[in-house]
Amino acid sequence: MPESPAALMTWPDLTGRPRPEPSMAVRWGDGPADTADLWLPEGGGPHPVVVMVHGGCWQKSIADRTLMNWMAEGLRQEGWAVWNIEYRGVDEPGGGYPGTFLDAGAAADELLTRASDFNLDLSRVTGIGHSAGGHLILWLAARSRLPEGSALAVPDPLPFRGVVVSGGLADLEASRPVTLASCLDAIYDQLTGSVSAQRPDPLADTSPARLLPIGVPFVSVHGREDRIAPPALAEALTEKALTAGDAAVTIIVESTGHVELVAPDTEAFRRQAEALSGFIAGPSGGAD
Repeated sequence: MPESPAALMTWPDLTGRPRPEPSMAVRWGDGPADTADLWLPEGGGPHPVVVMVHGGCWQKSIADRTLMNWMAEGLRQEGWAVWNIEYRGVDEPGGGYPGTFLDAGAAADELLTRASDFNLDLSRVTGIGHSAGGHLILWLAARSRLPEGSALAVPDPLPFRGVVVSGGLADLEASRPVTLASCLDAIYDQLTGSVSAQRPDPLADTSPARLLPIGVPFVSVHGREDRIAPPALAEALTEKALTAGDAAVTIIVESTGHVELVAPDTEAFRRQAEALSGFIAGPSGGAD
């Protein structure tokens, strides 16, 4: 008889393990999200950097950055410095639009002033975000494309060599009817902001799918059995990106759900680590 498929990982399978701790926490302001955890690899550097963004349906009651500690430690052991950022969720004061986005942007850009303190190589910056963090990491990479006059635009955002969208909900419009209603539909207006005469399309500066081509290669990695972020979302986003002229790839990992993507001893982790390494392998990076 054929073997039964392996059971998918659950969150307790991951969070029940001893939780690794970062090298240090770095703060730059008085706000509740003005902080990032830094994971430093062995050696003196200069170290390539992964900007890491946690998921949790944009809601702090579901997850904060510590949910990524296991993946961060796995990447640290692969030789990466990991900058695991925090941001206000829509369920926190000041969260949603624009606070959630401003927090994520400020945390990424803090690397521009902190890199020399820790011997981090700003010419080799990549990113990875899981679930809702997949939306935010691709948005971070796309900030140079924000519309003129957007409250989220900054003059010189941190440049990325490439990003991995890990089980991500990067196309807000496409994700809304597909993922759990409690994850996106219930908080959609808080996340994207209100329609107004000055801002008739809230997706224009909040959804990476509206900012294509972003000019940064990205790889979408999804589990075949993921019910939070079905792989069809990745395939559709990749098609849009390729049509727009971006370098984009979809990787579907068999026998994998949502949790395996952030567990460091899985096939999904291996594929994502390979994608990150690919971005910095050549003189300008790129998705194969």
